[in-house]
Amino acid sequence: MTESTRRAVVFGAGGAGLAAVLTACASYGSPTTEAVVDPAEEPAGDEASSAAPKKKAKAPKALADISDIPSGGGKIFESQKLVITQPTEGEFKAFSATCTHQGCTVASVSNGVINCPCHGSQFKIEDGSVAQGPAGEPLAEKKINVSGGKIRLA
Repeated sequence: MTESTRRAVVFGAGGAGLAAVLTACASYGSPTTEAVVDPAEEPAGDEASSAAPKKKAKAPKALADISDIPSGGGKIFESQKLVITQPTEGEFKAFSATCTHQGCTVASVSNGVINCPCHGSQFKIEDGSVAQGPAGEPLAEKKINVSGGKIRLA
């Protein structure tokens, strides 16, 4: 045999062995063929907005009915870390339920104040300002929408 023929035989045998190993590994535990799907081209520019059906923007889920919030009081929504108050009839405010003193969650609303159980801080239901320390900063105000008898985060 000539040198080039030997190389061809060695490379051919090695290539066949490698192909057999790769085929065995590829077929172990999964199908041996896969469907290849090219992603559809997305329209650009104005085509994108007209090609896709337009969906109406859904309003965020209501946190509460206005009847859930007592006039002159409020309600705490622990999972949202939010307190909603109604300082006067028909006026609704929302604040963070995280006390600005050491980060405890406020626990109740009574007698016109939002109460923190950890160190006794109190905040006014009208504006979240400090009514009694040790907190030195007001509760952060949150934006809400009130319509159709429902209260939603803005």
